[in-house]
Amino acid sequence: MRRNDQVDIVQCDWQQTSHSLELIRTRVFIEEQGVPIHIEMDGLDSIAWHFLASTAAGETIGCSRLLPSGKIGRLAVLRSYRGEGVGTALLKETVKFGKATLKSKLYLHAQSYAKDFYEANGFSSIGAPFLEADIEHIKMIYNQLAN
Repeated sequence: MRRNDQVDIVQCDWQQTSHSLELIRTRVFIEEQGVPIHIEMDGLDSIAWHFLASTAAGETIGCSRLLPSGKIGRLAVLRSYRGEGVGTALLKETVKFGKATLKSKLYLHAQSYAKDFYEANGFSSIGAPFLEADIEHIKMIYNQLAN
């Protein structure tokens, strides 16, 4: 990782880490992408499993969540850490946890520009693109045989 930083990915509790998770999601989804707060903060966080990426210095830099339905979402990395492998590490940890914990298939709604990223990490698109929060998305399912 950048500047020889190690990134630590941990599964975390919403009530204990909501401030850090909300800060990352607010910067990425609400401020950068213009997602309305009522869509971003959808009331499902209390039933989800959350993952938080931090640098060795303790700076929180990314997050993701997994719903009991098998839906992965809210994958966000702060702008200054993008392209450093943080998103891949978060996704891999979320998938690993989901495969071990859930009997349902893992899936997500990817922003269309990120389709290649998810395909490189074992997901396949299904169906036609659609709008979610006025951003084009595509439904993708995880290939259960992928590493």
